[in-house]
Amino acid sequence: MVEKPIDRVVDLIDPAVQRLHHLSVEEARRRVASGKPDAVREIEGSFALVCQDGETVRMARSLDRPMRFFLAKQESGPLLVVADRIDAIRGFLQAEGLASQFHPSYTRMVPAHHIVEIRLIGCPDPDATYSRFFNPARNVLSEDLDEIGRHYIGALTRETGQWLGTLPPDSPIGVFFSGGIDSGAVFLTIYTLLLRGGLNPGRLKAFTLSLGGGQDLEQARAFLQPLGLELFLEPIELSPGALDPLEAVRVVEDYKPLDVESAAMALALCRGIRERYPDWRYVLDGDGGDENLKDYPIEEDSELTIVSVLNNPLLYQEGWGVGRLKHSRTYSGGQSRSYSRTYAPLRRYGFEGFSPFTRPSLIAAAEGIPFARLTGYDVSKLYSLKGEIVSRGIRQWTRLTMPVFPKRRFQHGSLAPEEMRRRLPYSESDYRAHFASLYA
Repeated sequence: MVEKPIDRVVDLIDPAVQRLHHLSVEEARRRVASGKPDAVREIEGSFALVCQDGETVRMARSLDRPMRFFLAKQESGPLLVVADRIDAIRGFLQAEGLASQFHPSYTRMVPAHHIVEIRLIGCPDPDATYSRFFNPARNVLSEDLDEIGRHYIGALTRETGQWLGTLPPDSPIGVFFSGGIDSGAVFLTIYTLLLRGGLNPGRLKAFTLSLGGGQDLEQARAFLQPLGLELFLEPIELSPGALDPLEAVRVVEDYKPLDVESAAMALALCRGIRERYPDWRYVLDGDGGDENLKDYPIEEDSELTIVSVLNNPLLYQEGWGVGRLKHSRTYSGGQSRSYSRTYAPLRRYGFEGFSPFTRPSLIAAAEGIPFARLTGYDVSKLYSLKGEIVSRGIRQWTRLTMPVFPKRRFQHGSLAPEEMRRRLPYSESDYRAHFASLYA
């Protein structure tokens, strides 16, 4: 009698990253195990879950929780290793004597908003299958910017309030704050929720990174001062030498220059806060706001036109999509890939982060906006739309008039442009070569 091979799944994801609302982790796992997209769509919160049912394994993740897997071979049968990091997978395989099978390009990223199903049946390994569990309706809102703002910032308020309700009483809360539209909306929302809930707003700080010569600190003051809120500002002032882009490559395990540069800034900011506040845990940020309201410089990417941006659903969140030629299975696409620029630095320094803009309710609210009708495919109108929508919504939900400044990336606001070019001189090929050297 031939014995059935032993199928194994090793889950290396820290249980602490599962931050669910209204459901236990066990119930959420059962929903993922069912393979039913509607059941998984009802999971609220942050999660990266894997479930095994005999030879079938299913995985699903929220946008803000990176998730990877690797299929190794053993005499006893296939071994599926699941983790949030590539180096965690390699470390496990080394300990098991299976390092010779490993290469970083053999790892796979679970794309956000999909159930990934694998069958552990040995050679040849069948490819994974993908079932979408989040499919927001597009262009369903009116062209009334006040209504759009109320809908979008209403979702922001609900998600932020839900997150706030999970925190220990009186725990300090930080906001990564540049005075831009997204971090500004997050700060004013959490501030208003604290006041309305009868909670102490003194537990709140707006952390702004300044490496010398950048505009973010001045902008942060210009945002808070007219609102009488400048007392919440806490600059984290460091020398430009605090930036280490090659270390950022190691931490985020990627080589896209804009993401590496952003991660280098995030690492400096996290390190500066941690040195000042050894026990600080909870932080908010605005990552995902640009993706939701399609506020990226289209002219910087030769592959994009305003038509492709407005007509491809979830383009900035998921890239070109699963099953497309440009979809990388090693890295997924869009923010599904790039969220590591935020997640990994926070984890590196022991913070628990949250961006409400990554929540499906906000993404759905944004997808409902009739961008094409509002802009007529005019790029300048698209760029001005975000400030109008967010400021109108903030005024309705907080009764505060939010200053709106031109868009500036995180890495472009913390130090002078010429110093940034000197401190971050590398190309994508340089970063790619350095990443490869980590696994040579």
